[in-house]
Amino acid sequence: MATVRLRKAVKAFGPVEVLKGIDLDVAAGEFVVFVGPSGCGKSTLLRSIAGLETLSSGSIEIDGRAVDDMPPSDRGIAMVFQSYALYPHMSVRDNMGFALRLAGRSKAEIAAAVDAAAQTLDITPLLDRRPRELSGGQRQRVAIGRAIVRQPKVFLFDEPLSNLDAALRVRMRYEFASLHRALATTMIYVTHDQVEAMTLADRIVVLNCGVIEQVGTPEQLYAAPDTLFVAGFIGAPTMNLLPAVIAERAPGGVAVRLPGGQMVTTAIDTTLAPGAAVTLGIRPEHVQLDGATNQVCGEIRMVESIGSAHHVHLAVAGLPDPLVASLAERPAGETLKLSLPRERLLLFDDGGRAVGRVAATPPRIAA
Repeated sequence: MATVRLRKAVKAFGPVEVLKGIDLDVAAGEFVVFVGPSGCGKSTLLRSIAGLETLSSGSIEIDGRAVDDMPPSDRGIAMVFQSYALYPHMSVRDNMGFALRLAGRSKAEIAAAVDAAAQTLDITPLLDRRPRELSGGQRQRVAIGRAIVRQPKVFLFDEPLSNLDAALRVRMRYEFASLHRALATTMIYVTHDQVEAMTLADRIVVLNCGVIEQVGTPEQLYAAPDTLFVAGFIGAPTMNLLPAVIAERAPGGVAVRLPGGQMVTTAIDTTLAPGAAVTLGIRPEHVQLDGATNQVCGEIRMVESIGSAHHVHLAVAGLPDPLVASLAERPAGETLKLSLPRERLLLFDDGGRAVGRVAATPPRIAA
């Protein structure tokens, strides 16, 4: 395993800067996930680490060595792509051992490495098959095995599960977590799926428009987002983000006024002056049905029932978007009164940055 370090990494394609000064440290043995919307620069960042893209400026170190002028083959990395890219005329065994054969390894070495990787991935019975005889999940395991046999210092994964169906994605998330524990190797993983990121990562790097919005554990990003972007991107359903203005100081915090005139007290201490525009944030699962404080009333517009929870979309006077509450029981009637617990509220200034202190860390999102 190895460390990865980026300093002021910039990548431009003509006049367009895709990466805008990335600073990042990945610890040895860490599982780091790059997540963000399409076009945020996460795949370009991964390809730059791999050496498939050359930085316009800045530097990359792997295991303490500058690798900016090194070809991909000398960087001690192995990359697994979204496309499996298996040779259709070769057996699974030959696909997995091909890189070692090019490197001049002996047949005995290749056989031992392939057998060990196949055993780790539970694909030993497939070694004599051709790729066309495999399912999507089996092909992905072969692609991972091809990387494992090289014994890299760093594994790079570029959206490796995006071609799989939903059920298989869940199964493969478990496989990736198990693989990381078994190999104890540094892994960097790109995905646009925030649930994938939350369930796999030791730390998540949230990218947006070529910059890092926040780096932290899944729990840190979920409970204490630094920005409105992170607050809205991490979590399913997404956080409720309500426009408001600072009204006055309240015991232990400040009170804000929603567009419909409702007053909401928070446990957030801030120096923002009365009249300052802010955004109030609360997770749907933190909205209460039977609370006595910060009550809001509205008309039920839609209920999404997913078995374990009911996501209630409530139209509240003055709010541009429905307030979403995740409730254990499906509500009856056409209107509903909900409570916003003051200790669960977050506050963001007009620049989109979090202000004040935040609530206690909740559990991870379930896979």
